[in-house]
Amino acid sequence: MTEQVRAHVIVSGRVQGVFFRAETKHAAERFGVNGWVRNLPDGSVEAVFEGLKQAVDDAVAWCQHGPPSARVAGVKLSWEQFLGEPPGFSIRR
Repeated sequence: MTEQVRAHVIVSGRVQGVFFRAETKHAAERFGVNGWVRNLPDGSVEAVFEGLKQAVDDAVAWCQHGPPSARVAGVKLSWEQFLGEPPGFSIRR
């Protein structure tokens, strides 16, 4: 059986101005998950990943380090009810 899950993450640290959103989009596409990513006013980055459990786990694990120029201080993870995000992964403004 293929379990579909939804993860909501807030990534803190030096994660804005280092291509975190663009690289998150590339990673999500590579893992085959749907969702979105955006910057928050407090300097953190918020993302939602939906898809197969292993693929979402991989996307969340990627957020633990992000792109090479990022310095991730923490990742707050919340598991939420699967909603069925539209296909693809977007960068929100």
